[in-house]
Amino acid sequence: MSKKDLKEYLQQLNKKQLQEQITDLYTRFKDVKEFYDFAFNPQENKLLEECKFKISKEYFPLSGRKAKMRRSVAQKFIRHFKKLGVEPNLIADVMLYQIEIAITYTSEKYIKQEAFYKSMLKSFAEAVTYINENAVRNDFNERLIRIADDVTEQNWIGWRGFEKLIK
Repeated sequence: MSKKDLKEYLQQLNKKQLQEQITDLYTRFKDVKEFYDFAFNPQENKLLEECKFKISKEYFPLSGRKAKMRRSVAQKFIRHFKKLGVEPNLIADVMLYQIEIAITYTSEKYIKQEAFYKSMLKSFAEAVTYINENAVRNDFNERLIRIADDVTEQNWIGWRGFEKLIK
């Protein structure tokens, strides 16, 4: 069904029928429920704190287990936040937080896998692009510079790539 066909179909429904359909979608589909819950009660700070907690657990697990360091955890939150329409500043904050927590981890423990550093560079490139596209560079410039300085200081594999991206 095309968007045009959907619009025509919806125009044929009366108000009560339309309300019933939306209520049905709300109860059947988790994504629809999350969208409306967020639209009418956007607890962005709560979402942000939960997100940061889960990202930090990837590097510093509470149970004393080995750190998993999965980039995908943060990426999942970022995609979800974009779907919900969360403020660009908050999304950029999460993007940079993921890298900052990785820097904190590597300041304590060296990581041998080159893939880890490539992955972080990719995350940084995505963050810089997102920040520039959403015109919030002034709000994050200091953090971007600090991240580039920290990876240089720790001699990360590919540290020059971080410096190139912030220029």
